[in-house]
Amino acid sequence: MRRFWMLGVPILALCLAAGTAGAQGTADPVSPGDTAFVLISAALVMLMTPGLALFYGGMVRSKNVMSTIMQSFILIGVVSIQWALWGYSLAFGPGGGGFIGGLAWVGLRGVGLDPNPDYAATIPHQAFMIYQAMFAVITPALITGAFAERIKFGGFLLFMVCWSTLVYDVVAHWVWGNGGWLRQMGALDFAGGTVVHISSGVSALACALLIGRRRGYGRDQILPHNLTMTVLGAGILWFGWFGFNAGSALSSGRLATSAFVVTHTAAAAAALVWMIVDWLHKGKPTVLGAASGAVAGLVAITPASGFVGPMSSIAIGAGASLICYLAVEIKTKAGYDDSLDAFGVHGVGGTWGALATGLFASKLVNEAGNNGLFFGNPSQLGIQALGVLATAVYSFVVTFILFKIIQPIAGMRVEPEDEITGLDLTQHGERGYNE
Repeated sequence: MRRFWMLGVPILALCLAAGTAGAQGTADPVSPGDTAFVLISAALVMLMTPGLALFYGGMVRSKNVMSTIMQSFILIGVVSIQWALWGYSLAFGPGGGGFIGGLAWVGLRGVGLDPNPDYAATIPHQAFMIYQAMFAVITPALITGAFAERIKFGGFLLFMVCWSTLVYDVVAHWVWGNGGWLRQMGALDFAGGTVVHISSGVSALACALLIGRRRGYGRDQILPHNLTMTVLGAGILWFGWFGFNAGSALSSGRLATSAFVVTHTAAAAAALVWMIVDWLHKGKPTVLGAASGAVAGLVAITPASGFVGPMSSIAIGAGASLICYLAVEIKTKAGYDDSLDAFGVHGVGGTWGALATGLFASKLVNEAGNNGLFFGNPSQLGIQALGVLATAVYSFVVTFILFKIIQPIAGMRVEPEDEITGLDLTQHGERGYNE
């Protein structure tokens, strides 16, 4: 009996070791921690679109508050369905080329609960897909600031479906898709400076030029009706932006922490600088200026957030406020009516952020990136500039064409009497406030 136990114990140990090895060999590659982190980040990014609705809604006149909020809110539904049906496949799907993805994932076919190592090795493919969906939702919503208070709702819906398909999905593939030509070239865009902000900001400029100025613009006072709503929206955007930037690490760890920190420091610096410039230029430190500055800083740090350190982020945020403030001031003299400064903040701020990435990027922060000009690699700035130029030209031209096509089909601008009455009543049959 004693010999049996002496022989049996080693055998049992070997069996346990073999079982453990077998279990390790078939271990689930999905990390619960990374998955939870990405899903929470997706929820934060989703919250940014209602935050944007409040941010924009407070800046329009009271007769247009519900229509402005509706434009952002309904895009959560419209773009989410477009993304599931064909948008995700065009942006990230295999079988396309450097310009656009293929149709292999139409209807989310093949997008399951196992990881796709081409994009994220430790989270389910569907987690990556839904996280990216929230970026696709908020990007066209940013454009609505350019034509606030004067666009037909039917034409708006048709335009946004077409724009998401032909502009956002295409540019997202260029920069983030497997095989995208800007990705292959080495363009750096950690969380969407090019994909989100330049594409939407430049498209906003095209829309503002084509739809024309609001009635009374430049003659009558057109003032925000509820700045408390705008500041609340700005705070929600700031909060959600941590999911936007830190979440783009796609795993919880060092890189996500770094992106979180620089997102905050850039926004803080930008809010302070815009407030100070406002104070010096206009004699008062305005609340709207501080909120606008924070958003400008968040926009600018977005492409750089995974590649720069805190001190660089402060420089990027401060620079964003100076450049965007100038862009907003020039708008009035130039005569175009970008109602809520979608181009001045997102187009200009995104451009600065993309170029600043080429200046401040450091492999000490992210080994998977490249060094920028200030860290010994001047070619990266050239690559960033090419990405900015290609995205801006493509977005402007396609937006211009789409607008011209949809105008006679569904109409884009409301009738003058409807604009005077306000879009809340004429487009939606309701008021934001009972008077």
